[in-house]
Amino acid sequence: MFNRDRWREILEVLTKNTWRTIFTAFGVCWGIFILIVLLAAGKGLENGIKKDFGDIATNTMFMWTRATTRAYEGLPQGRRFEFKIDDVQAIRDNVPNLRFISPRNQLGGFGGNNNVVYGIRTGAYNVYGDYPEIINQDPMAVTSGRFLNYNDINEKRKVAIIGLGVRNDLYDKDEDPLGTYIKIQGVNFLVIGTYKKNDSGGGEEGQKEIFVPFTSFSQAFNRGEDVGWMAITANDGSSISVLKDKIVNVMKERHKVHPEDTRAVGYFDLYEQYNRVESLFGALKAVAYIVGIMVLLSGIIGVSNIMLIVVKERTKEIGIRRALGEQPWSIKKQILMESIFLTLISGMVGIIFGSLVIFGINSLLDSVGPVDMFMSPSVSVGVVTGALTILMISGLLAGFIPAQSAIRVRPIEALRTE
Repeated sequence: MFNRDRWREILEVLTKNTWRTIFTAFGVCWGIFILIVLLAAGKGLENGIKKDFGDIATNTMFMWTRATTRAYEGLPQGRRFEFKIDDVQAIRDNVPNLRFISPRNQLGGFGGNNNVVYGIRTGAYNVYGDYPEIINQDPMAVTSGRFLNYNDINEKRKVAIIGLGVRNDLYDKDEDPLGTYIKIQGVNFLVIGTYKKNDSGGGEEGQKEIFVPFTSFSQAFNRGEDVGWMAITANDGSSISVLKDKIVNVMKERHKVHPEDTRAVGYFDLYEQYNRVESLFGALKAVAYIVGIMVLLSGIIGVSNIMLIVVKERTKEIGIRRALGEQPWSIKKQILMESIFLTLISGMVGIIFGSLVIFGINSLLDSVGPVDMFMSPSVSVGVVTGALTILMISGLLAGFIPAQSAIRVRPIEALRTE
């Protein structure tokens, strides 16, 4: 099938009118180039926006309290209330398929009043009272020492894990913070570990946080049984978006909040937001495929038209070959191979140029640093394989009509053609 004479003939046909072949190939090349670049740009935008989620568990909601907007059971409108530590067990008892429930308290803040002291240095940092599970919901790399454990919780140990931003602010470059004491609002805490979040984990503020046991936080800063807010993560295979209404209703019932009071219990559904982003980029990817394939289709039509012209120019040659006994399928196969070859070569050139453009953009991003909402544009091997498959099918379709036209030529009529 793929003998030397046949391939020599294909090359002769396609190079007979070089400029015509180049302009025809450009349509296919441009179509696949547009498809690759659009998909890469969409992926870069997706990567840039998703980095804002960091490594945080996306099947998570955050819940806090606000003033009530309705009177209920003799309690007035505008009443303030707090979650309690017992609410954690109540949620576990009443709502299935929850993986982590982390009660949290917080004080201070990045850019606020100085609340942490080490030696003669001070700084303003977010300080969280947490349970050990929080590291699964807000992942961080422990760079030295360890993270919180349940012995710290049960014994109310005044220990702290500090971010690398805190370490850089309060300690000398070669100083080891482990085993030292920092004062948080006048209370001494022993530093037992340091952590680092990736660049998307809250940026600079994400590196300037301090984690202490929930129980010692409550004791040191007079929070009693109060819980400032909760991070709640559902099991894999379950959606926190489906469970959140039941969780909120449990809290309303326990704290005597009107069932139709939609403001008293505030929440942020990270999973819902994440799914919206996923849907958005699914739509963008579909648009990229539609635009790219439409442009590619116009190129394929051009190939088909050119092959029709080629068949017309070769009418006499085809007539002679038919008169000498060549089978119709052999001629049809020749036309199809020419069409597929032209389409594939054009498409591969488009893929190569698209890859070079993507490589250039990534090199530029590496040199200038991160760009908001855009990072690491790329296309997968599956996309390239799919593009080549589309090209194969397109080549067959582009050559089918000209091939049918070629085998309809009657030898005697073809020989009369000038």
